[in-house]
Amino acid sequence: METTGALSRASVGVVGLDQILCGGLARDRLHLLEGSPGTGKTTIALQFLLAGAAVGETGIYISLAETERELREGARSHGWEIGPKVEIFELVPPESVLDPDQHQSLLYSSDLELGETIKRIFEAIERLKPKRVVIDSLSEIRLLAQSSLRYRRQILALKHYFAQHSSTVIMLDDMTTETTDRAVHSIAHSVIHLDQLAPEYGGERRRLRVVKCRGQTFRSGYHDFNIEEGGIQVFPRLVAAGYRQEFSGTFMSSGIAQLDALLGGGVQGGSSTLVIGPAGTGKSLLVLHHVAAAVARGERAALFVFDEELGLLFARAKGMGFDLAEMRASGKLFIAQMDAAELSPGEFSHRVRQAVDRENIRTVAIDSLNGYQAAMPEEQFLTLHLHELLQYLNRRGAATFLTIAQHGMVGEMKQPIDITYLADTVIMLRYFEARGRVRRAISVMKKRDGAHENTIREFAIGPNGMIVGAPLDQFQGVLRGVPTYVGQTEPLMDHR
Repeated sequence: METTGALSRASVGVVGLDQILCGGLARDRLHLLEGSPGTGKTTIALQFLLAGAAVGETGIYISLAETERELREGARSHGWEIGPKVEIFELVPPESVLDPDQHQSLLYSSDLELGETIKRIFEAIERLKPKRVVIDSLSEIRLLAQSSLRYRRQILALKHYFAQHSSTVIMLDDMTTETTDRAVHSIAHSVIHLDQLAPEYGGERRRLRVVKCRGQTFRSGYHDFNIEEGGIQVFPRLVAAGYRQEFSGTFMSSGIAQLDALLGGGVQGGSSTLVIGPAGTGKSLLVLHHVAAAVARGERAALFVFDEELGLLFARAKGMGFDLAEMRASGKLFIAQMDAAELSPGEFSHRVRQAVDRENIRTVAIDSLNGYQAAMPEEQFLTLHLHELLQYLNRRGAATFLTIAQHGMVGEMKQPIDITYLADTVIMLRYFEARGRVRRAISVMKKRDGAHENTIREFAIGPNGMIVGAPLDQFQGVLRGVPTYVGQTEPLMDHR
């Protein structure tokens, strides 16, 4: 897959795709872009030609499927105007094909039609001498060829012809014919496959994969992408091994002395903390304390919210002394609302990485993993996505906080997905009943990077956030929700 002699590359005009291809498509080669209708082939092809025009390279779009008007209107929908450096060459069928009186009943004229089509393509290339060529689409040529052998020979002839004219060619295949011939896969220098998935709920999920690419490295696997106003946006699959940075794993305070004591001094940079517990126990509040403490230290923080509308979150947080709007206005807090129904996991990883890289963020909070899981079209791969994301954030020296809501209120509870083994620190929040009141308890179940208290402390939610009390050392069964009192005194917090 890799050679020492680097091939000259032509930018596709799509930043993420150029990154996946490690610079772009090899020049003076024939490339195949395949996918069902609606996956974005035409948009990528237009971006490829416009990227060439931006650096002075002449391009031609040879269309056997769409009219010039349709292509220009499609370009305008993205805010593009196709200039003089890009010609749209519309190969309309001869008039005799459209005239019912001229149709042949005994002899099919595919030989004449294919020969005429190829001849007109060659004439356009000789006249324009383009550096970039798009042929849309192979389905039409495949239908005219009628046989696999003739189709393969015709594509080989086109490949050699374009190589002699030093043209970089993208052929589009909409895969709509009944029998899809894979002959071009072996002929093409590279093959890029586009997919479109329709989940049970929410918008379509699009992804692409580089099937082959001769003579150059590329990032393998599936990569999510969107079709947006302004073109295709590709989100290369996150590979944490490619990101390393020196950092000091200093302890980061939460601003609550008792909570820091429970955590053995605080949370370290370059580690991940998972906060689990039933709904309403204060998971988001605990994370907000760490975010506010980071901002107070003069650091930057990021908060990605899945489950709560930002206006309500801002109002609720301000009532407890956290002015998130002011933090954001000062540039210390990056906050974004995530729509799980419209978000792919690749796009989410990209947005997190982009924020961390651009803003030098030291504290990242994801609230919650329940919403993140809903964004996954294939739940069995959630842990793999999270593993790469957490590894990346750890290597960047960020302290990452994740919350996950468990099913139930007291007693035995379950979580939708078990990722406790991925996190460096696990904080558990619980309800328990004592003296006729519903109370809350906090404990650290795991911490990889140092010692921590093995006690269970009661905590309350007051007007200024969390108030952490003394260890509940005179109770047993707190984590089960109905503890047994075994002491002589009553160390519970006053809830009046």
